[in-house]
Amino acid sequence: MRGAYTLARVAVNVRTAACWFWWLGVVSAGIGTAVTFSPTGRRIGCLAGAALFVLAAAAAYAVRGGRYGRLAEDASRAAKSVFLQDRKVTARTWARRRKWWLLLAFVLATGSSAALPCTGGMLLAGVGAGLWARSRRLARLERSRDALLWVRPDGDRSAYQLTGIAAGDAAPGGGPRRR
Repeated sequence: MRGAYTLARVAVNVRTAACWFWWLGVVSAGIGTAVTFSPTGRRIGCLAGAALFVLAAAAAYAVRGGRYGRLAEDASRAAKSVFLQDRKVTARTWARRRKWWLLLAFVLATGSSAALPCTGGMLLAGVGAGLWARSRRLARLERSRDALLWVRPDGDRSAYQLTGIAAGDAAPGGGPRRR
């Protein structure tokens, strides 16, 4: 690829999604516990929500999980002319592109508390927990390869590029770099 272009961290995108789903789920589940007029009752709703939390976390962790390893093997070195997007910019861009979907998920999860209290919120929180575990898997992959995985935010998301472990302002796994 010729010319200058921007790269965003793969792990930061996953970790941002995890954060949003986790907190929207926690808030929605908290609202759901206040519901007292449900036909099933709070206890059944919380138990069903706990089961859905575990299932959603396992699914979010496992689905397309091996994809990162395969794409990392085929990754090429990033050119010197690329711009590395900051962690905060990547997170803000991810949230802006999906704000209506996040709002819809929150409204549906909160609204589902009328039938089963907490269940929708715990489902969202489970997805967040699974995505956070996936970001930890990415951290192990990046440390084992001694390289960070990057992707073009505006282009082909199936072609990863590599930089050294010290590039950018995010640690392996997408978290903030400790100073």
